[in-house]
Amino acid sequence: MTTPVRYVEQVMGMPISLALRGRWAGTPVADRAWGRVVDSLRAVDAVFSTYRSDSWVSRLGRGEVTVQECPAMVGEVLVLAEQARLESGGAFDVWSAGSEEAGGLDPSGVVKGWAVQRAVAELDVLEDTDVCLSAGGDLVCVTRRPDADPWRIGIEDPHDPSRVIAVVPVLDGGVATSGLAHRGAHIVDPRTGRTPSELASITVVGDDLTWADIDATAAFVMGASGIDWLTARGRTGVAVLADGSARTFAPTDR
Repeated sequence: MTTPVRYVEQVMGMPISLALRGRWAGTPVADRAWGRVVDSLRAVDAVFSTYRSDSWVSRLGRGEVTVQECPAMVGEVLVLAEQARLESGGAFDVWSAGSEEAGGLDPSGVVKGWAVQRAVAELDVLEDTDVCLSAGGDLVCVTRRPDADPWRIGIEDPHDPSRVIAVVPVLDGGVATSGLAHRGAHIVDPRTGRTPSELASITVVGDDLTWADIDATAAFVMGASGIDWLTARGRTGVAVLADGSARTFAPTDR
């Protein structure tokens, strides 16, 4: 098995890492493509950061600008957010997630997955090269070599982050995990204002990271019922309950 060539950069307040296998791994062509990935993510952060009072999304939340005055990507993300709110029955809602300073708006639950899925397009120039682009543990996998092994994605035990409870093979798609292990009680049920407690974590595998990330957050908020919601949406993954037991799930047979 080929050892991947790896790149790491701190962007959007988290480690962004890239692993490459194949023809262009470790070459100047790959170095330049990685630079464009980082530039893409930094541009998104400048627009959407809720930690910057001068970002477009902070100004929008405070009512200082309209959606129409913002860069087009803001409207794109808010359309996704509204679709997620409707499809989750309100378990996902970016307008109730933000601080008072940001006017109650925090689209981070959409932005991270969407930004990484968007940035991975910068790596399309790397023919015959397999790609795994990760942001804080959520990732996009692409395999372009016909004989390539799947990327093997370890699922962390939220009760003991030093332990892997499952390994998921992924050829192409997104993998996202939602839980409280690393950032504490940062997820709140927008319908109740309380931190969900039925699940310790939930990992979703989907066709793309944008929706895998959104669905993982919504399902975590829903608790145990979120597992059935995910299977009905055609998702595969692993849920760890609050008592430490793990449950795998896959699309319902029809």
